[in-house]
Amino acid sequence: MALYDTIGVDYDRLRRPDPRIARLIHAALGGAETVLNVGAGTGSYEPCDRKVTAVEPSSEMIAKRSSNAVPVVQASAEALPFGDGAFDAAMAVLTVHHWAEKAKGLREMRRVARGPVVILTYDPAQRPWLTEYLPQLAALDDAQMPQMSFYEEQLGPVSIAPVAVPHDCVDGFLYAFWRRPEVYLDARYRKGSSSFWALGESLASGLQMLEDDLTSGAWHKRYGDLCASDTYDAGYRLVISGR
Repeated sequence: MALYDTIGVDYDRLRRPDPRIARLIHAALGGAETVLNVGAGTGSYEPCDRKVTAVEPSSEMIAKRSSNAVPVVQASAEALPFGDGAFDAAMAVLTVHHWAEKAKGLREMRRVARGPVVILTYDPAQRPWLTEYLPQLAALDDAQMPQMSFYEEQLGPVSIAPVAVPHDCVDGFLYAFWRRPEVYLDARYRKGSSSFWALGESLASGLQMLEDDLTSGAWHKRYGDLCASDTYDAGYRLVISGR
């Protein structure tokens, strides 16, 4: 059973593409006309002006794709059922950390793409403020997120650029609510992050500490300057391997 067969229940509602992040991803695809989206989920960030093919291992996620979504093949990143250079480009959005064989999956993306391989991922060396309350998140990031050097080892030369998270980001990924800390106290929104699913009740004391600090004003004393910022570098990175 694929991971998101279990945790993807509300994913289509909680994980909507943010248009500002989408523009960065689509620009990185360059002039590619055919694009493979690996670990495609419900289809977030798939460009509508190109011929896209999706690959997704979870039947739950495939079932949540809209009726007008692009064609999807149920398969894993580690064994892409396409020939060498079958696509102009390949993309993967916040999915590499879930792959059983990350190196093999990245090499498969490079194999099937004639042009750029574009990956939105997370740099585990970063420590957003939320990890002060929930250090388990940092430990999980260290355990499952590849270091930035790993991408060049598997793909060859890459460029890596920060992806700043807008303060009103509509995509509910883990560190999206950096300026809306109260959202982390709502279990409905925590369902949108695989990290919260993975850590479960172990986060209870840290969430209580966050709630207490929001009530007392301690959070705003420590992090109130963030409320004047429109974007935040939480550690998300766009990795681009060209040809």
